[in-house]
Amino acid sequence: MPVILRLAIRNLKEHKSKTVIIALFLIFGIAIVIMGNAFLESINRGLEKDFRANYTGDIVISAKPEKGYRIEIFGVGSNTVSMDLPQIPALTDLDKAMEILNSNSSFASNTKLISAKVIVADGIEVDFAELTEDDNLTFDDLPISMLFAGEDETYWNTFSGINFVEGGFPAPNTDEIIIDTRVQRAFKGLYKKDLHLGDTVLLAGANTNGVIREAKVVGIFKPANEYSAMFQIIYCNPSFARSFADLTYANLQDNSIPDSIDLSLSDLSEDDLFGSDDDFDFDFDFGIDENTDVLGSVSDFDNILGDTTLRDELNKTDDGAWQFILLKMKNPYETKKMINTLRKEFDDAGLNLQVMGWKAAAASYSESIEGIGVVFNMLVIILAVVVFIIIMNTMTVSVIERTGEIGTMRAIGAEKGFVRKLFFAETVSLTFISSIIGIILAFIAMAIFNSCGITITNSIAKMILGGGLLHFTPTPAIIISSFVIAILGSVLSNLYPVSSALRITPLKALAKGSE
Repeated sequence: MPVILRLAIRNLKEHKSKTVIIALFLIFGIAIVIMGNAFLESINRGLEKDFRANYTGDIVISAKPEKGYRIEIFGVGSNTVSMDLPQIPALTDLDKAMEILNSNSSFASNTKLISAKVIVADGIEVDFAELTEDDNLTFDDLPISMLFAGEDETYWNTFSGINFVEGGFPAPNTDEIIIDTRVQRAFKGLYKKDLHLGDTVLLAGANTNGVIREAKVVGIFKPANEYSAMFQIIYCNPSFARSFADLTYANLQDNSIPDSIDLSLSDLSEDDLFGSDDDFDFDFDFGIDENTDVLGSVSDFDNILGDTTLRDELNKTDDGAWQFILLKMKNPYETKKMINTLRKEFDDAGLNLQVMGWKAAAASYSESIEGIGVVFNMLVIILAVVVFIIIMNTMTVSVIERTGEIGTMRAIGAEKGFVRKLFFAETVSLTFISSIIGIILAFIAMAIFNSCGITITNSIAKMILGGGLLHFTPTPAIIISSFVIAILGSVLSNLYPVSSALRITPLKALAKGSE
C-alpha cells in the first residue's frame, strides 16, 4: 500500500494542472457545504434554546385541534387558506391531566398559559384600517403584540429570564401590564408620543370581536435573548387575558359551565323566544298618539332585550380556564420519550389533549427554519451534482490522456486491480488534502464573520432566520459528514473513467499512447 500511495502522489505532482483544477472544486465545495450547514445549525440551536428556555418549555399540552387546524402558542393555524380562524380552545379535564403530570417525577417545573394577539391603541379614535393602508408603515411599526398570561408565580419560576428596564410585575387580579421595549418603540413611532410607566392604554383584540380593555403599564422589559426571533410580547394577569382569548362560559363546553348558571332559555326555539309571524297583528295605522313619544320611553329600550342575566353570566370569564400547560424536564434529552409516554397516558384516560414538543408549539417559527433548510439542501445537492460531473469529466480526460501509461503498466505485468487501486489512491489522496484545506478555509471564514457580530432588526427577517444575530456554529457531525461525502463522491466519480480505460487491451493502449 505505501508503494501505491507514493506512486499516487508522484502522479498527482506530474499532472499539476488537472490536480489543481479538481482540488479547487473540492476545496470551495467543502467550504460552502460546511459553512451552510453551520449556519443552519446555528439557526436551529439558537431558536430551540431560546424558545425552550423562555417561551414553550420542553413540552406543551393543549386541547386537540379540529381536523384541518393546528394549535400553537401563537394561535390556531389552518392547513388550508382560511381567513376565519377560531380562538385557541380551553383545556378540558384539566384536573385529571394535572393529576397525571403531578404523579410523574421527571418534570423540573410546570405552569399554565393563556395566549392572545392584541393591538395597543392610544385612544379609541385610532382607525387601524387606515394604518394598514399606509405604505410608509412596516410591520415593525405597528404595536401588534402577543399577550401572554402565566399562572401566577409558577410561570415566572419556570421562565425567569425577563430583564426589566424599569418597573415590575403586575399586581394580582389587576388590569396592569408589562410591555416589551419593542412595543414601546412601535407605540412612539406610530402615535408620536412616549409610553411611560403609569400610562394607560387600550388593548384591542386582534382576532376577537370588539374586545377592548383599558390597561395600565407598570413595567417595561427587554427579551431574555436580545437577538430573539420571538415576536414582541405583553405580559398580564390571567383574568385580564381571558377576555381576549374568549375564555368565557359561553365559549366553553357545557360541562365547564357552573350549575349556578340557568341555561333553561338555551333550549327554546327562535319562535319561542321571538314569536312567529302569526303572532303579529299588522296594523298599518301610522297615527301617533299625541301623548306618546315617537321613539318610545327610555324604559322601552332598557327592556327591549328582556332579562339579560343569562347573557351577562355567559359573558363572564372562567377563572379556571387555561389554554396550555408548559413543562420543563429535569433531563431535556428524555423529552421525546416523555412526549410519547404522556400521549399514551392521556389517551388511556380518555383525555382530549395534544402533547407536543417546542417545534410544534412554535410552528410559525420552526417551520420557516425548516423551509430554509429544505431550500439550502436542494442547493447543496445541485452543487454536489455539478461538482461530481466536473470532477468525473476532468478525470475522464485525465485517464484518456494516460492510456499509454496504463498500457505500459499492464504490459509489464500490472493487474487491473493494481491500476484501479492506483487511481483510487490518487483520488482519495487529492480529496483528503483538498478537504482538509477546505475545512480550514471554512473555519477561517466563519471566525471572521462571527467576530463581526452582524445583526438584523427586522422582525420578519428575524423570524425567517431564527434570530437577529447571524452566526455560524460548526459541529463535529457537520465536519465528519462533509468529509465522508467528499471522499465517497470523488471515489464514485472515478469509477467510470477507470473502468473505461481498463477495458482497453494493453496492446491497444500502447498503440494509442504512442500516437
